[in-house]
Amino acid sequence: MTWQPELDELRRRQELAERMGGPEKIKRQRDAGRLTVRERIAVLLDEGSFHEIGALAGTAGYDESGELASFIPANFVTGTGRLDGRKVVVGGDDFTVRGGAADASIIGKQIYAEQLANELHLPIVRLVEGTGGGGSVKTLEQSGHTYVPVNPGWDYVVDNLSMVPVVAAGLGPVAGLGAARLCAAHLSILVEGTAQLFVAGPPVVSSGVGEHVDKEQLGGSRVHARNGAVDLIAASEVEAFTLIRRFLSYLPPSVFELPPVAANADPVSRRSAELLTAVPRDRRQPYRIRPILAAVFDTGSVMEVQRYGGSIVTALARLDGHPVGVVAGDPYVAGGCLTVEGAEAVTRLADLCSAFHLPVVTFTDQPGLLIGTRAEQRATIRHGVRAIAAVYQAGVPGAEIIVRRVFGVGGAGLTNRHRLTRRWAWPSADWGSLPVEGGIEAAYRADLEQADDPAALLAEIRARLDAVRNPMRTAERFGIEEIIDPRETRPLLCDWVRDAYAVLRGSPPGRPAFGLRP
Repeated sequence: MTWQPELDELRRRQELAERMGGPEKIKRQRDAGRLTVRERIAVLLDEGSFHEIGALAGTAGYDESGELASFIPANFVTGTGRLDGRKVVVGGDDFTVRGGAADASIIGKQIYAEQLANELHLPIVRLVEGTGGGGSVKTLEQSGHTYVPVNPGWDYVVDNLSMVPVVAAGLGPVAGLGAARLCAAHLSILVEGTAQLFVAGPPVVSSGVGEHVDKEQLGGSRVHARNGAVDLIAASEVEAFTLIRRFLSYLPPSVFELPPVAANADPVSRRSAELLTAVPRDRRQPYRIRPILAAVFDTGSVMEVQRYGGSIVTALARLDGHPVGVVAGDPYVAGGCLTVEGAEAVTRLADLCSAFHLPVVTFTDQPGLLIGTRAEQRATIRHGVRAIAAVYQAGVPGAEIIVRRVFGVGGAGLTNRHRLTRRWAWPSADWGSLPVEGGIEAAYRADLEQADDPAALLAEIRARLDAVRNPMRTAERFGIEEIIDPRETRPLLCDWVRDAYAVLRGSPPGRPAFGLRP
């Protein structure tokens, strides 16, 4: 006597679960240009590494003799697997079963996935499609009662932001609690063309507020690419999985470990000649910041993580294989001023680095907070102050390269200059309480009005002030520690990052002093 009959029954039920919503629903999913949840997990994870948990959960029907007659699996698939050899928790909605809406088992499986990541200190990847919440209106009639809403498992969802790396990808229409699960992540990705994000879908919007729009108009990638609802837009599901793998490669499994140092073939002594001419002598002429970042950090290591930042580029990168966070001003957008979107990007990057012990490198070209009527209407100062608070709360080692401008509250708060920050300025650096160009006429108005030749006097004043604003004058007073040849930037930062990691290794890592927010 063996237990083979039971094992045969177990395998039969597993095979039924793997059929998901059946051939017709699977075909509909693929015809829409979307993978099934099991195909997604297979593409995302290392081959053969997925260990499923809860495959037998679902809705079963039995015949008169008590034998299983039908089985509809729960529309949430979860388990553990490996990404480039590193163990993670993965959970994905199955849109082929009731459009990803909650059934009797999905809530329990979702909660378990979050708990598993939390208590085993493993990164979690959410593959989101559908509502993943309380189900449709039809569910009310089936259950025979309604209920006071609760967000299931959100004690773990919220705590995980301060515990383990959380990545979420929106891979189809995502609404309600599914939308919230997508946004409650350190990195959120939306797939262009096949995925949409909204609080409620078009039928509810039509009924509730009288707007008649389709899914793309309501919550497609064009809507969310720049508003901060999600961090990145991917061209395909495969690209989304590539971004997930890359993002997690910079981070430790949890806040209780340090980021992994990778092998590096890029010489730390590399001095890029193009840095010498990267910043124009004309202070009003913008320049491209991304080639500067590529020239300084390990080749191919710069990954932008909040594409909506506009005037602020936020990224993860490596210096001699050591992961770091990066903040840099982009003078081609809003003149490089700190905008609402830029402030949001800084806040999220600072919180991420604080939680997972990544040193931060800031490339400063910051003329200050955006000014004007529209900026005031959007409460730019509030968002800017929130970003500055996040910078000051991030107690990780910091380094600053002052590329050009440092002015106003925005320039002053982009790094915490009250603590030790290794700091170097390029010869193009220009700083003060406000730009000279914007204040000459006001400061010298009386002199200019009385002058026989106002234009000549204005030119003379500018020449005097240009001499005073020379960064060498600041260095004389030790207002800046070093002014360097831009080509020395990479070697100096690679030397600094080893010191930064030595400090981190000397202080046991742990949970951040404050809880992170989405």
